Amino acid sequence: MLTIDVAENLADRAAVFAIRGAVFVAEQRVPIAEEWDARDLDAEHLLARTDGVPTGTGRLVVEGVRGLLGRLAVLPEARGTGAGAALVRAIEERARKLGLGEMELHAQTHALGFYERLGYTARGEEFLDAGIAHLDMRKPLD
Repeated sequence: MLTIDVAENLADRAAVFAIRGAVFVAEQRVPIAEEWDARDLDAEHLLARTDGVPTGTGRLVVEGVRGLLGRLAVLPEARGTGAGAALVRAIEERARKLGLGEMELHAQTHALGFYERLGYTARGEEFLDAGIAHLDMRKPLD
């Protein structure tokens, strides 16, 4: 069973950063100094658990009336289970509850189809972040 909650205590936050470390730093070779940033301090972090075991995370940063969805990471054993899409929907729901009108994210180009299926539209030119090609994507919230 998949559950998604805001990471509010130290154990949950440790799980968030362990997942991000495994996916971004170990798997994708993103330098740790670029993976963790100052936005982590004011972000809401969500933690997905499969049968009680932490398996995914994502963060929401509020910028005016826009939510920035970022650091979406799902461990390899939970990929293809719907956990990533459920995390995106949970982050969007948190943004709606905060009264935000739009979501923005910077998608790795290999994940464009995933985000397009969730209603996001790419804008602008491709850019590099931590040496990985990305595109800006937006979605209005209802």
